[in-house]
Formats: sequence, C-alpha cells, structure tokens
Amino acid sequence: MNLALMMPLAERTAVLIVAALLFTRVRAFRSILNQQATWKEKAVMVMIFSAISILGTYNGIWYQDAIANSRVIGTVVAGLLAGPWVGLMTGLIAGIHRYSLGGFTDLACAISTISEGLIAGLIYQFRRNRQQEIGWTTALIVGFLAEWMQMGIILLVARPYEAALSLIQIISIPMSVVNSLGIAILVIIIDLVKKEEDRIGALQAQRTMQVADKTLSYLREGLTFESAKKVAEEILRTTRVAAVAITDRETVLAHVGAGSSHHVVGEGISTKATQEVLDTKEVMIAHSKQEIGCKEANCPLRYAILVPLMRRREVAGVLKLYQDRSRKLSAVDLELVRGLGNLISTQLELAELEKQSRLLADAEIKALHAQINPHFLFNALNTIVSFIRFRPEQARELLIHLGEYFRRNLHDSGGFVSLAEEFEHIEAYLAIERARFGEKLRVEYDIEAGVEGFIVPGLILQPLVENAVKHGLLPKRDGGTVKIKARRTDSHTLELTVADDGVGMGADPFVQPHMQKDGKRRLSGIGLSNVKGRLQSIYGQPYGIVFESAPGEGTVCVITLPVGVNASAKSVHRG
Repeated sequence: MNLALMMPLAERTAVLIVAALLFTRVRAFRSILNQQATWKEKAVMVMIFSAISILGTYNGIWYQDAIANSRVIGTVVAGLLAGPWVGLMTGLIAGIHRYSLGGFTDLACAISTISEGLIAGLIYQFRRNRQQEIGWTTALIVGFLAEWMQMGIILLVARPYEAALSLIQIISIPMSVVNSLGIAILVIIIDLVKKEEDRIGALQAQRTMQVADKTLSYLREGLTFESAKKVAEEILRTTRVAAVAITDRETVLAHVGAGSSHHVVGEGISTKATQEVLDTKEVMIAHSKQEIGCKEANCPLRYAILVPLMRRREVAGVLKLYQDRSRKLSAVDLELVRGLGNLISTQLELAELEKQSRLLADAEIKALHAQINPHFLFNALNTIVSFIRFRPEQARELLIHLGEYFRRNLHDSGGFVSLAEEFEHIEAYLAIERARFGEKLRVEYDIEAGVEGFIVPGLILQPLVENAVKHGLLPKRDGGTVKIKARRTDSHTLELTVADDGVGMGADPFVQPHMQKDGKRRLSGIGLSNVKGRLQSIYGQPYGIVFESAPGEGTVCVITLPVGVNASAKSVHRG
C-alpha cells in the first residue's frame, strides 16, 4: 500500500467534484433529479457523466504503466442517479476511452468501468422499486465495493499477473477510500441540489397561490385593460421584478413598473421578443436588452421572461416579467412566471366557457321570452271578443292583462326581476285563463310578508304555473287549484312553490323532448327545462328545483334560491 498516493488522488477527486457541481446547473440534470427526464435529457446526462469519467481518467496518476484515477465516480453516480441505461452507456463510453489509452490494465479497466455503471444502475432500480432514496451511506458502500470489484477484475484479466498484483497492493486502498468518499460527497451535493429544487418549487407555488388568490376574480371577464392592469399590479407587488406587462395579440394591455414611460398601454406591441412568443407559442428568456428588442434607446429593462397566455390552444396574449440592471431574473422568477402563465391561461379558458354559457343561457331566455303560444293567443282573443258585448269593462281589463303578459314575455330585462314583478307576470296570465275557465281554475297565494322585494331570475315561476294549468288542471273535468307559495326557510334561503291538485305526471318532466305514450307532449317545452338549467347555472348546488308528481295526485314544484337583494316591493294583485 502506498499512502503517498492518497493526497494527490484526493486533490484530483476534489477537482472532479467541483466540475460535477457545475454540471448540476444543467436543466437536464435537474429533470433527472425529479425523475421526469426524457430520453433526450438522459442522453445529455450520459454525455455529462462520461465527461466526468473521462476527466477522472485524464486527471489520474500514472503508476507502473497504469492509472490511479477517479473514473469510477462518474460511472457509479450516473447509475445511482439515473438508472441502468444511463449507467451502462456512461460506463461504455468511459471504458472505451480508457481502453484506447493502452497499458497492461486497459482491458481490465474497460470491463470494470462498464460493470460499475451497470451495477450502480441496477441498485438504483432496486431501491426505486422499493420506493427508497439513495443516500450518501449507500453511495459510499457502492463506491467502495465497485473499486474492489475493479481490483478483482484487474487480477483476473491483466497480465502479467505479478505486475497486476503489485499494482493492486499499491493503489487499492487509496483509490477505494478516496473514490468512495468522492461518490458519497457528490451524492450529498446532489441531494442538496434536489432540496434546493424543492425549495424553489415550494416558494414558486406559494407566490403563485398568493397572486392567484388576488387575481382570479379579475379575469372572470377575460383579458381586458382593467383586468390586465390589476393582475400586473398584483404580480409586481408580490415579486421582486422591475416591471410586469400583459398584452393581447396586438396591444399592450398593461405595463407597470420600470419602462412604463414608453411601454404605453393601448399602443401596439413594440418588442420583437413579444412578437416572437406570439408566433412560436413558446416561453422565451431574453438575456439582454437586444434580445428584448425594445426600440427605446434609454429603456432600463435588461432581462425578461415571456410566457404565452393560451386560450383554446391559441395564443391570446403574453405575460412578461422584466428585470433591470439591479439583478438578474432567478430560477424562482422563471418558475413563478411559468406557473402564473398556466394559471392565467386556465382562467381565460374558464372565462371563455362562462361567456359561452351565458350566451347560451341568454339565447334560451330570449327564446322563452319570444315564445308566443298561438293557441293561447287565439283562445285569449276569442274570450275577450265574447266579453266585449256583455261585459266591456272586464274585456278591457283582459286586454290590459294580455298586453302586460306579452310585454313581459318579450321584454329583455337582463335576466333578473323582483319577485313582485314575477307575480305580476303570473297574475296577467292567470287573469286570462280564469276568464276562460271560470270556476274550473282556482288560484291560492301564500306569500310571506317582505319577500316580494327579493331579486330572482326572470320567468322562473310563470312557466311552472302555465304547466300546472295546461297539463295539470284543465285535463280534469272539474278543474282544480293552483297554489303559489313564497317564504324564507331561514335567513339565507328563499323557497318558492307551485303546486296543483291536477292529473299529475309519472315521468321526469326535465327529459326533453318528453312525449307520452299517446304521442302528446305533456310539458311546456323549453319552459321547465330552461328554469332548471338556469337555476343550476346561476346558483349551483344545493339550490335548484325539485319536482314531485304522481298520476291522479297532482304536482308540486319547489324552487330554492339564496336570499338576494331586497328591492322596493311592488304591490301584487291576488284577485
């Protein structure tokens, strides 16, 4: 044993570890740490660790026509970190390189180098299958055993045997001690890098959530000047960047912070970096003022991260974080802007879906408003004609009710009315139907005092009342009674009920279009389905409509709503 080799070998190993530390800054290396590397990134890792192994060979000490070296560090760490394929390929490249240098141990060293990478990779696979991390103690043991395996292969393969034995007696302990310690230290460093990645990820997630908590409500209406400004201001307040900007495809929607004197809101896009992101749909990092491409000579912005904002797989705009001379953009900034870009893109998608949903609901409401039943109009006019000669005053009142009924059906009120206005609409309809059917149609109101002023979606009760009259009571020879109730069940919930003692229905009224066995439609088409869909869209669970009916036992529809704004209540005629 030659302990004089220990110190120079340790010095060379330290140089190798420093080189490996620099390689940990490579993105592919960090992807390996998170077990997310692609085959392309694994190929990059093979190149990196092969370079470390070859450096360990060149940095070794020639002794008795052989090399005391630290080549094992690269191959073993490659296997322990990235698995058998990376370990094997690293060992193969480093082994072929060692064989090319010659010497009586060239073949033995090549074989051992390949074997070390493969075995380390298999150990990685074994520990991963058991969901166990590879710590520095495991790395130390694997490195020590790998070196003694190399010594055994040298004894078996290298010739003359006496020279191989003499070499082993000199280099075995220095190489096994120094290299196994080197492998353990490198694994410790890699573990620290991994923890740094986790810390960066946690910090990025924390900042993203902080920004998200403040900005999500701003984007409900999509990407506008107002929403973009509020989002940009919140990002600037939360981060340490010099400026934040948001654009759509053509215009600067917001720019807060440094450079706002010439990055003017409302003007067209002026930087070529932004245009490049719009064209490529890829994240871009600008490392200089020239890469940003600002046309202003005195612009203080020197670095930028630009992320496309996507909507329906197309670029809707760009989110930009800028930095000036005071500091460069960090890895935390990069991860933050990526997260924010994804977050804003998701919110824009949701805003678009919500907009489409509102348009669809508006279209259904307008269809419901415009829905004029020709039979109802014909019957109402015939009734009024019959009243004109003998009861002209009542005919006049019926014409007023008919005009009120169609005015409300055709009027686009924006979707919400007071409960009093909804009752007036119902009463206009019922006045005409009572004139037609006389005692066959009876109506009872049970309205709790004070609820008439609450705001509700328009046309949520009238379709239920119409359905009760047409399909519940009129098929009965003696008619029946419609009961309309409104009350608060508690301080937060309003309950509206339309019940009849008519013929009832045994099927689900919300299946559209619903047809009975005799081929006749039992329900009022778009009416009930529209009510249910609108209530679900506006309020969600646990609010909505509950339907109970049985043949011969009548029908009960109960609507529950959150207590809304109390408007000035109007008087409701309940004749």
